[in-house]
This record gives sequence, C-alpha cells and structure tokens, in this order.
Amino acid sequence: MAQKKFLALDMGAESGRGVMGLLNDGRLELRETHRFPNVPVRVHDNLFWNALGQFAELKTAVSAAVAQHGRDIESIGIDTWGVDMALIGAGNTILGNVHHYRDPRTSGVMDELFKTVPRRDVFLSTGIQFMEINTLYQIYCLVLNKSPLLKVAERLLMIGDLFNFMFTGQKVSEFTLATTSQMFDARADEWAQGMLKKLGIPTDILPEVVSPGTDLGPVVKSVADEIGVPGLKVIAPAVHDTGSAVAGVPASGDGWCYISSGTWCLMGVETKKPVVTDLALANNFTNEGGVGGTYRFLRNIVGLWLVQECRREWEKQGKAMDYARMTELAAKSAPRRSFINPEHLPFYSPGNMPQKIQDFCRETGQPAPETEGEIVRCALESLALKYRSVLESIEEMTGRNINRIHIVGGGSKNRLLNQLAADATGRTVHAGPVEATAIGNILVQAMAVSELGSLDDARKVARDSFPLETYEPTDSAGWNEAYGKFKSLCSRQEARF
Repeated sequence: MAQKKFLALDMGAESGRGVMGLLNDGRLELRETHRFPNVPVRVHDNLFWNALGQFAELKTAVSAAVAQHGRDIESIGIDTWGVDMALIGAGNTILGNVHHYRDPRTSGVMDELFKTVPRRDVFLSTGIQFMEINTLYQIYCLVLNKSPLLKVAERLLMIGDLFNFMFTGQKVSEFTLATTSQMFDARADEWAQGMLKKLGIPTDILPEVVSPGTDLGPVVKSVADEIGVPGLKVIAPAVHDTGSAVAGVPASGDGWCYISSGTWCLMGVETKKPVVTDLALANNFTNEGGVGGTYRFLRNIVGLWLVQECRREWEKQGKAMDYARMTELAAKSAPRRSFINPEHLPFYSPGNMPQKIQDFCRETGQPAPETEGEIVRCALESLALKYRSVLESIEEMTGRNINRIHIVGGGSKNRLLNQLAADATGRTVHAGPVEATAIGNILVQAMAVSELGSLDDARKVARDSFPLETYEPTDSAGWNEAYGKFKSLCSRQEARF
C-alpha cells in the first residue's frame, strides 16, 4: 500500500508533542514534529493547566508537521491524561480555568460524597478505582461549594475532549476518556445518571460518548486558516493516553499483561467486559474503556513520579543530575535494604520526596537510605514489588495465568527497573516501545480510515516496526524473601498511617 501519514498530538503531564506516523507496507515510522513543555500555573493556593497555551502549542505542532511532511496528512488525533475537565457555557465559552488534578481542592471531598452515595455503590455504578483526583470529586467539589458555574454550564468536557472541541467545534466525549471520570456506568455503557442525580450533579451537561476511531470532522475554518490545510480530518483515537498506549502494546496471543510506565504506572489486562466485583473493589482496581470493545482492567500505581520528584528536590539543592545518572547510582547501591509503600498518601503530593522516603523507612523500623543512589534504588525496588502484588491480584480476579509482562512508555527505558520487575515478579519482561502512546494513537487513526482492519492487525504493525528488549528473572529466592517483607510492611503501614 502507498505511504499514509497520520499525526498524533500526544499531551502528557510534563510535556506535549506532535508525532508524525508514516505507515507503509505494514511498517510504521515515527518522526517528532514539535515538542513543548506542559507547565501548570499556581495562583494562590490553586493549581491550573494553561489550556489556551496548550492549544496554541498543539496548533504549532500541526503547522510544523505540515511544513515538514506536506499537506497530504490523512488525519490528526489527540491523546491526553484523564480526569481533568472543563465546563462550556453559552456561546462556546470556556467557564473558568482548568484545574490541575493535583490541585488540593478535592482533599476530603471523597469522604463527603460517600455520605450521600456509599463507596461500594459508587464502585458498582462505575467500576472505577477510587482516587481523589477523579472527575467525580472535582465536580462534586463544585456542588458542595455551590459554584455558580454549574448553573450556567451547558457541557462538561474532559481535557482531551476540550482540545477536540477547540479543533472541531464538536462537544462530545470519547469513550476511553469518559470512563476515567468515575461518572460512567461501564456495565450499562452510559453515564451513571442515577448516581449523579443523587449527588446533585447536573446530568444535562454530560455529552454524547463516542467510540475510539470516531471521525469528528474537519478542523474549524479559523484553525484551517492558521495551519494552511482546509478540511484536515480529526479522529478521536483512544483519547486517554493509556488507552492509546495499550492499543500500541506489541503483544500477541494470551497470557500477557501490560504496564504503561511513566509518571504513573498503570498495570493491567484487557477484558471483554468490566470486572465489577467486591474483590475488585477491595483491591482498588479500575475498569477503563479500551479500543475495539475492550476494557482496561488495571490498577493505577504511583510510578516514576517518585524518582521525578527526587530529581526535582536535588536540583533545588544544587545537585543536578539526569535520570541516567540517578539510575546508575541506584544500580551500584546495595539491593533490598529498605522498601516503601508507593501508595502511602504523602507520596502523591509534591515536596521533598527524598525526605519523605527516608521518613517512611525510619517510621516503619527500616534503615533509612542516605545516598541518592540508595534512595532511588529503594523507590524502584518498591515499585517492582508493587508490580508483583498487583499481578497476583489480576490473576486471582480474572483466573488468568500471566507469564509475560509488556512494559511500554517512557519508563520502559529504565533498564534497572525493567530487570527489577522481572526479578520481583518472576516473569519475563518485554520492554518497549517507548512511544507506545503515539503508536497506539496513530494505529487507531489508521483503523478508522480502514488502512488497518483490527486491533490485532495494529499490534502486528507495532511488533514488526519497533524492537523490544527482553529481561528474564533472576535470584528468585532473594526476591521471594523481599516480597514477604514488603507485604508485611504494607499491611502494617496501612494500619498505622
């Protein structure tokens, strides 16, 4: 087949970029066209996204792609993080600034909500993991504060849907993104209207939900005039970035799970139906929408955020170092001395992560890591042990036998963590591709225009186009002992903190 061009606009919590996909005879090449930082803005005690600045950069990414690769681009597709939202009022007005999911305003809101709709009922209605950052608690915060915005809002759009609206004028929500809100009933395949009405959340502002691969139409004239390409098609891929990343996993057959590794690590399996059970609730798993009628049954884990925050703190102290150097120091440090529970609440928020890790170890009766390498090793080994815990839960709840783990995303470049994951879980680890999110975004666009027939076809393109690194487990006895300590630690820590 002739070469086809698809542009992925990939928005992450730290940066965004445009990635051109060149699809030719079952092989895909990627070319980055534009990259930009994605920096939140603090105003007094609140944290916001610069949504208008982000949109300007996305348009620049499209213009750069046209300049570098020509006007014959089949389509563009946007993927973003989940949970954050915007409200749209009369005249297509964006009401207020878009809050960042780490904004503190939702602190305590979840417990307030449970006074009206109990925790179990929320899970049975949505199948989604409980995190205070979820859209449900962001909008319930507005209800509790009697925000006037809810009275004038005409539509609620998730952050990726907001950018699709800016490009096309369409006010719809893409399925994979809508499900992250904890406002969508996975089993009924519609918004959880009954639950939302009990909470006083207006349901008339909820948009139509469309499937991954939906053609949203051409960009609006004002955008077309800026980029010089009238009629450029916008496809909604899996707009949630993890949905795109999982679509880009180069797996085949059965017996595999994935970890989309980055600031967050999202570990799970694909299912045909959501797993909404009391055991899934107890294990705090989530059912997010996937491509091709699938669900992503997964657990969100605080991931390389731990290391990112360590680096940020050391830079403030004048100890600048890159991730490669941090990993090198960790590899040279003594193994399995101390562990943390990555899900201890203070680890979720910014602020002196090295000190938090040291404090946790001291308060749980472990030797505190002192050097930069020891601190990073403690964080990475703890993540690897958390992977094992989540993997065992997946096998128990689904009845599947998982024999290999596919790690994709930026974290797949961390060879030390990849080997630790293989060692801690006792499973073969396949690492790569790094660009799984952009790859999945592009491949779903290709499916939408019938260049590829199915998700299996798309994954074959990923396997044929990008090399993988394989890691086999070692030292099982030492890691089994460490896992016992880790489980005991987490159990004691949950009771104490």
